Amino acid sequence: MSPKSGQHAPLPAAPVPESPDELRNVALVGPSGSGKTTVFGHLVSALLPEHHLREADPERSTELSVAAVEHEGIVINLIDTPGYADFVGELRAGLRAADAALFVISAADGVDAATTLLWEECAAVGMPRAVVVTKLDAGRADFDDTVAICQRVFGEGVQQLYLPLHGEDEAIIGNLGLLSQQIYDYSSGTRQVRDAEPRHRELIEGPRADLMEAIIQESEDDTLLERYLGGEEVSLDVVTADLLTAVARGSFHPVLPLSTETGVGTGELLHLLVSGFPPPTRHELPRATTPDGDPMPPLRCDPSAPLVAEVVRTTSDPYVGRTSLVRVFRGTLRPDTPVHVSGHLDRFSGHELESHPDHDEEERAGLLSSPLAESARPKSQAIAGDICLVARLSRAETSDTLSDRDDPALIEPWILPDALLPVAIRVARPADEDKLPAALQRVVAEDPTLRLEHNAETHQLVLWTMGPAHVDLVITHLRERFGVEVETETVVPALRETFTRAAEGHGRNVKQSGGHGQYAICDIRVEPLPRGAGIEFAEEVVGGAVPRQFIPGVEKGVRAQLAKGCLGGYPVVDVRVVLTGGKAHSVDSSDQAFQTAGALAVRDAADQGAVALLEPLDLVHVVVADEYVGAVMNDLQSRRGRVIGSVANSSGHTTIDAEVPQSGLARYPIDLRSISQGTGTFTREPLRHDLMPGHLAAEHLPA
Repeated sequence: MSPKSGQHAPLPAAPVPESPDELRNVALVGPSGSGKTTVFGHLVSALLPEHHLREADPERSTELSVAAVEHEGIVINLIDTPGYADFVGELRAGLRAADAALFVISAADGVDAATTLLWEECAAVGMPRAVVVTKLDAGRADFDDTVAICQRVFGEGVQQLYLPLHGEDEAIIGNLGLLSQQIYDYSSGTRQVRDAEPRHRELIEGPRADLMEAIIQESEDDTLLERYLGGEEVSLDVVTADLLTAVARGSFHPVLPLSTETGVGTGELLHLLVSGFPPPTRHELPRATTPDGDPMPPLRCDPSAPLVAEVVRTTSDPYVGRTSLVRVFRGTLRPDTPVHVSGHLDRFSGHELESHPDHDEEERAGLLSSPLAESARPKSQAIAGDICLVARLSRAETSDTLSDRDDPALIEPWILPDALLPVAIRVARPADEDKLPAALQRVVAEDPTLRLEHNAETHQLVLWTMGPAHVDLVITHLRERFGVEVETETVVPALRETFTRAAEGHGRNVKQSGGHGQYAICDIRVEPLPRGAGIEFAEEVVGGAVPRQFIPGVEKGVRAQLAKGCLGGYPVVDVRVVLTGGKAHSVDSSDQAFQTAGALAVRDAADQGAVALLEPLDLVHVVVADEYVGAVMNDLQSRRGRVIGSVANSSGHTTIDAEVPQSGLARYPIDLRSISQGTGTFTREPLRHDLMPGHLAAEHLPA
């Protein structure tokens, strides 16, 4: 979402809210292909008809887009989020910047499982939500059926506010307002409002009664429902006020029809955004601490307080440099202001992140801009509750906190799922070898869902991603933005070797070539130990066969050989090596000679066929809808996994615990998504190494 030139019409001036109450931050969410980007474009075009957004393919949208527009004296920051699962990081960033969510649902496709889970997440934090039903012009679309599905899946509080109005050719030409009993007609090319005709009033009589009763149930006046059911006429102003209050507190969720073909319904949606969704002052703000972790008082959306803001997204553009999308939670951000930059993802993730080291530093904010999708307009300040673009924050990364230098703060970052699909990369051209580290550092800093790992054992550079589309996007960014061509390769598991039974080895290092020679003979016994025991060394030498001063040399040689491996060059683990005997020479023996003899003895013991390969296992926790439990368990077993338990919860989901070889998890994020229809999630953690079947081990050994 970096600002670019190329607009044919002059950009309108940036809207300037005078207080947080004049702001609305709304994220458009929903499945890919539901029409989010088209709705986003209709809303912007309705308020800025001279500004045409660049056409985007909703099916391939990978980045969030923000447009600040103004309607009825309210500044609306519209945030269009990607719907594809691989780009959940952009979705989470959009929700972090927003105070309300607009769920875009296709009438032709219904509600998928991933959207249901997202609704439940928003409900858990009390985020206000509304539903826009799109694709009403599709042949199989049915508004009433879609509303019924939303009510069944999303639960109580989902109620339609309008009915779509069809023309003679069955195309959507307007909406019928259930509360206002007015028609909003777009057939002339402009939005015309008139009272509903008698035939329309008959059509909406039943749905209107259901809506009125549902709204009154949400009223803070406990006597209102009883009076209404008793036949008392309730003022429309009272009902409307109760409706807006219920929407703002997240207990009532209006449904609106909108034609993605013509934009019918855009005016009604804009009215809901400014009058129904809450300002930032009514949205609970994230928790904050000092950079050292000491708690701070709860944040308040106060423009006059010390600055606390968060970098929601960072982008790098070859023309304008680095740009940060920032949500201001407290205080006011102005251009050229010194700020404290604090990032401590390690603290909140619970483990060290190689790609996002902790940092606390100071720098000066650059120029501020108001985003308008692909463009940006100069902005003099961003008050608490607002969203802006900030130039030249060279040290700030996505999820970092910007705060007052004299009162530094750290905001608890938003929750992101772990990147679970690994892919190994290497440069395609030797000339790019020196450019790759800096390019990767920039890409990873912009995307907290991307994790970089330098595997010291396999010597591979591994990117942990959210899915195959995420991999393709990273490779494209490396090529187009940094001129670095990379190729992918299979991730190599970090194998080990071990002895499966006791074996004896003889190491003879006797060389006489004139002058000082080498003389060292040692006998060892190698015994297997339990998994995870490591390496032990002991000696049972009798009668000084190996002088005491040379025993450390034997141990050093033994350990060096075990680290090199005996079969395929993989480290040997979980063994005890016992020095049982040997011989020395008064002149030619040395520490170095016994190091070599110790290594030879280990190799001799391995030649007896007692060595096998160990593969890494992960402990996997899969959470899936109950209806997919059987399929998931069968799939885990097909990956040589061992299910060790499962626990069902009251929400219709089951957690499955299993031990699975890492080689069986190479594509698991993709396959689980397919098996569970998008409802499954999982975590993985290294567990231990265990014996690899012989027919598979042969693939990892020299021919």
